[in-house]
Amino acid sequence: MWLEHASFPTDAWSAAQMSAELWSPHGHYVVVETTEGGAPTIVGYAGLSSLAGNPVADVQTIAVAAEHRGYGIGRVLFTELLDEARRRGVHEVFLEVRADNPVAQAMYTGFGFEHIATRPRYYQPDGVDAWVMRAELAAAPTAPRTGPGPIGQETRDD
Repeated sequence: MWLEHASFPTDAWSAAQMSAELWSPHGHYVVVETTEGGAPTIVGYAGLSSLAGNPVADVQTIAVAAEHRGYGIGRVLFTELLDEARRRGVHEVFLEVRADNPVAQAMYTGFGFEHIATRPRYYQPDGVDAWVMRAELAAAPTAPRTGPGPIGQETRDD
């Protein structure tokens, strides 16, 4: 929970909230670890939530330890969330980001997200607005066929 509190000092999730998210059947969480100090240490994490069969998903959280920012870890985590959303058949992803976090806003915009609404005083207790952002996802690419297809869909050797 140290990274949660370091990343979100005024509105960190409680241990119970984090546990509920991690155990949710609708969630997908990824982490980045380092072994710089000898023992594995989580230096970034991100989470996505989507109900089975629902074409919409929500980014729940993303955090990278301050000393590891600027190395692309956030992009790697976010890319994995979007890839998982595509694997789940999601076509639309939403997220909220603090209005006072231009670095995160720029990253999301770079992934094709657009600011579609503002939630006044969403983040408490400091009363910072949330930007609601949205992106449409292209379908997951399919792997090229390497062998014969199902009966009736054989490939031709021309």
